[in-house]
Amino acid sequence: MPDQPVLETELLRAAYAAFNARDIDAALALMTPDVHWPKAFKGGFVRGPEAVRAYWTEQWSEINPHVEPVAFHPEEDGKILVEVHQVVRDLTGAVLADEHVGHRFTIEHGLIQSIEVCPLPPSDLGA
Repeated sequence: MPDQPVLETELLRAAYAAFNARDIDAALALMTPDVHWPKAFKGGFVRGPEAVRAYWTEQWSEINPHVEPVAFHPEEDGKILVEVHQVVRDLTGAVLADEHVGHRFTIEHGLIQSIEVCPLPPSDLGA
């Protein structure tokens, strides 16, 4: 049986794949009922899958983000820091942002409980 970090990495890979495919239902199925999600595009947070659905629907009507996980770093407190390559385009295809950022996940009972957008540690840049 795979160990916990392997299962969590698979969970997060599936969540990014669903997000990039715009498969909201598949992504929301990987989250807890009280998921806490940052509104990185607008600021603030939303709580719960239906609030995440509304936020993503609004976001995708204005921009076209693609977020690809590059590296997974389990942390001592049980969280997982994911280095992602994020490319955000406007609806005409022009690149608005092309950067590497950090997403720190809290996983509870095999589901995503929260995510925090955070800077990457300097040692991870270019890794």
